[in-house]
Amino acid sequence: SRMNRTQPHRELYFNNYLIFVLTSLKSEDEPTRSLSGLILKNNVKAHYQNFPPLVADFIKRECLNNIGDPSPLIRATIGILITTIASKGELQTWPELLPQLCNLLNSEDYNTCEGSFGALQKICEDSSELLDSDALNRPLNIMIPKFLQFFKHCSPKIRSHAIACVNQFISSRAQALMDHIDTFIESLFALAGDEDCEVRKNVCRALVMLLEVRIDRLIPHMHSIIQYMLQRTQDPDENVSLEACEFWLTLAEQPVCKEALSGHLVQLIPILVNGMKYSEIDIILLKGDVEEEDDTVPDSEQDIKPRFHKSRTVTLQHEGGEGEEGEDHDDDDDDDDTLSDWNLRKCSAAALDVLANVFRDELLPHLLPLLKGLLFHPDWVVKESGILVLGAIAEGCMQGMVPYLPELMPHLIQCLCDKKALVRSIACWTLSRYAHWVVSQPPDSHLKPLMTELLKRILDGNKRVQEAACSAFATLEEEACTELVPYLSFILDTLVFAFGKYQHKNLLILYDAIGTLADSVGHHLNQPEYIEKLMPPLIAKWNELKDEDKDLFPLLECLSSVATALQSGFLPYCEPVYQRCVTLVQKTLAQAMMYSQQPDQYEAPDKDFMIVALDLLSGLAEGLGGHVDQLVSRSNIMTLLFQCMQDTMPEVRQSSFALLGDLTKACFPHVKPCIAEFMPILGTNLNPEFISVCNNATWAIGEICMQMGVEMQPYVSLVLNQLVEIINRPNTPKTLLENTAITIGRLGYVCPQEVAPMLQQFIRPWCTSLRNIRDNEEKDSAFRGICMMIGVNPGGVVQDFIFFCDAVASWVSPKDDLRDMFYKILHGFKDQVGEENWQQFSEQFPPQLKERLSACYGV
Repeated sequence: SRMNRTQPHRELYFNNYLIFVLTSLKSEDEPTRSLSGLILKNNVKAHYQNFPPLVADFIKRECLNNIGDPSPLIRATIGILITTIASKGELQTWPELLPQLCNLLNSEDYNTCEGSFGALQKICEDSSELLDSDALNRPLNIMIPKFLQFFKHCSPKIRSHAIACVNQFISSRAQALMDHIDTFIESLFALAGDEDCEVRKNVCRALVMLLEVRIDRLIPHMHSIIQYMLQRTQDPDENVSLEACEFWLTLAEQPVCKEALSGHLVQLIPILVNGMKYSEIDIILLKGDVEEEDDTVPDSEQDIKPRFHKSRTVTLQHEGGEGEEGEDHDDDDDDDDTLSDWNLRKCSAAALDVLANVFRDELLPHLLPLLKGLLFHPDWVVKESGILVLGAIAEGCMQGMVPYLPELMPHLIQCLCDKKALVRSIACWTLSRYAHWVVSQPPDSHLKPLMTELLKRILDGNKRVQEAACSAFATLEEEACTELVPYLSFILDTLVFAFGKYQHKNLLILYDAIGTLADSVGHHLNQPEYIEKLMPPLIAKWNELKDEDKDLFPLLECLSSVATALQSGFLPYCEPVYQRCVTLVQKTLAQAMMYSQQPDQYEAPDKDFMIVALDLLSGLAEGLGGHVDQLVSRSNIMTLLFQCMQDTMPEVRQSSFALLGDLTKACFPHVKPCIAEFMPILGTNLNPEFISVCNNATWAIGEICMQMGVEMQPYVSLVLNQLVEIINRPNTPKTLLENTAITIGRLGYVCPQEVAPMLQQFIRPWCTSLRNIRDNEEKDSAFRGICMMIGVNPGGVVQDFIFFCDAVASWVSPKDDLRDMFYKILHGFKDQVGEENWQQFSEQFPPQLKERLSACYGV
C-alpha cells in the first residue's frame, strides 16, 4: 500500500514489531511482552487513524488469535489493546470483533474463554452506549442472553466477568437487559451463596444499581435482599462489604425506604455502627497509634485538593432570618482527607446520616443503648467511632437528641483534649454538627467552653486536628454570628498565631475561617485594635504570593470578606490590593487574547484569577463605598470590565455584573459614560439558562436605573421584554424572581410611562415574589415604581388587585410617603367599585390580610 507521509517507514514496522513481541515472542519474559503491548496501545491512542490498513488488519488479527494466551497478564494486555482499537471508532469497522469474541466464549479452553470475556468486559465498560444503539444493529440482543448463561459457569473468574459485563447496562436501562430483567435477577439470587469475593462484589453492585433503576422488580423480594445485604455488609472482604454498604445509602433515597427497612433497623444499625470504626490499615496509614506532632513537617503538594471559588451572587434578605435556607451548607462528612478514597467507614457514616434523615427520632431507640457504650469506651478506636456516630445523626435526629445534649456536650468538649489526635479531630467535626444547638443556649453554658477549647485545637500540634478545628470553627462562626463579638480579641489572637504556625494546606482553611469570621461579625470587626492584629499577617502573605500562585484565590476571597466588614477601616490597605486585582484581570485578559489568536503558541489562562479578582474588587466597592472613587479614576477598570462582561465563560460574566452593580452604587460618575455601551450587553445576558449571570445582570440593571433616573428611557426597550418573560417563567429560582421583580419595579419608578402599559403581564408574579422580602431600600424603590405605574395604568392591576393588597400588607413599616401612596391606591379602588362590591371583594381575603389592611389603611 502507498506509504502514509505522516508515518515514516520504520515506524510502520515498529507497530508490527510491537504486536509480534506481545503475541508471538514467547522467549521473552511476560512483563516485557506486556510492556510492548502497552506501548502499542499508546500508539493506537495517538495515531491509529494514520496506521496503514495492512498494519491495522495485522494487529487486529493477531489480537483475536492470541486472546487465549496462557499468561493472564498477556491476555489482559491484549484485552486492553482490543478495547482501545474498538473505542477509536472501530467497533463499526471491525464487524467480526463482537461475534468472534462471543464465539470464543464457548471454547473448551479456559484461557480462551477467560481472555475473550476479559476483552468483552473492557469493551462493555468503554463503549456501553454504542453497544446499545442502532449503529451496530443492536448486538446486545445476542450478547446479554449469552452473558446470562455464564452466571452458572464453574470458574468464579468467568462468573465474575459475566456479571460485570451485564452490570454495565443497568444504569442506562438497555432494552435488551430490560427484556431479560427477571432472568437476570433470578440468576443473581442463585449466586447469593457464592464463595468467590469478586462474584459477591459484582452481585452486590448489581443489586445496588437495580435499586435505582428497577426497584419495582426487587420489591417482591425485598425482605430476602435486605437479609442478604445485612450479611454482605459484614463480609470479611472490604471490597464486598463496601459495595453492600452502598445498598443502604441508595435505599435511603427511595420512597419505599421507610416501609422496607422499619423491621430491620434493629439488625442494620449495629452493623453500620460497627463499620464506622477505623480499620487497622487506616490506623497505620493515619499514624493513629503514634503520638506525634507533625505540624512542622511541610505538606507534599499532592495533599492539597483543588479548591473551587464560589462566584459572587447577589441575593436579598428574607423575613425571619438571613438569606436562603440551606443554600450554602455543603455538608462534607469528610473527616479523613488523606484517605480521600471512599471506604467502609465513610460509607457506613453516610448511610447512617441519610437514614437518620429518613427515620428521624425513630432511629434513636436502636442507637442510644449502643452510644453510651461507645462514647465512654476505654479503647480509643471504639470511642472515636461513637463520636462519629453522634455527628452522623446530628441532622436527622436533632430533636430527639436535645434532651441528652446538656450532658453530652461537656463530654465531647473534653474529647477535644484526648491524647489521640484522631479522637480530637473527630470531636471537632461532631461538635460543629451541633453548633446550631450550642448557639441557641445561654453563651456561658456551652458556647464559651466550646470556643475556648476549639481555639486551642486550632493551635494543635497535629495537622489533621488543626484542619478539623479550623473547619469546625468556621461552622460555629456561621451559626453564632454576632454572639462572637465579645470574644473577638481572643479569637483573632488565635487565628493570627496560627498564621505563623500552619503549613501550606491548612493555611488555605485558615483563610476561610478568617473570611467567615468577617462575614459573621460584619462591622464589629472595624475596631483599630482588631485591624492592627489581623491586617499585617494578611498583607504579609499578600506580598509574598506571586501573581501566578493559586494560593491567591482563598486569600483574595478572605480579603474580600474582610474589606466588606471593615468598610472605611480597610482604607489604609486598599491601594495595593486594588492595583493588584486590576493587574490580575489585565494579565488574564491579555493571556486569553494571545491564546485565542495562537492556541498552539500559548496556554489557556486560568480564568479563576480574574474571577476572584473581580469579586474582591466588588468587596472593596461595597466596603469602601464612595472612597473607591479615587482608585477607579486612576485605573482602566471600566475598559477591562467591558471585556469581562463579554467573556465566553459564564462565571466571569457573573462576577463582572456583580462588580458593575457595586461600582454603580459606589461611584456612578465613572460608570455613566459607559452606559450606552454596557446596556446592550446587559440585555443579551438576561438569559435564564445561566441563572447566576442572569441574576447579577438583572440586579445591576436595577442599580443603574436608580442612578440614571429619567435618562434610562432609551434603554428600557433593551431589557423590559426579557425581564417580563423571566418573571413569568415556571421553575425560576426564588433569588432570580426577586431580583427581576425589584428591577422591573425600579425601571417603572424611573420610566413609568414606558413600563406601565405592560403592568397586566407581570403584576401577579411581581406581587407574589416580593411579599416575603424584608423591608429594605430595594423593596422600597420597587414598590414606589409599582405605585407610579398603577397611577399611569390603573386598569392593568384590576384583575389581580387581591395580589397587590397582599403585597402591600407584607410591609411592616413603610416610609410615610410610601404608606400614603398605598393608602391612595387602596381607597381609590374601593371608591371606584363602591362599598357593596368592596365588601364582596374583601370577603375573599384571608383573615390576617383583612385585619392588617383595616388596621393600617382603614379599608
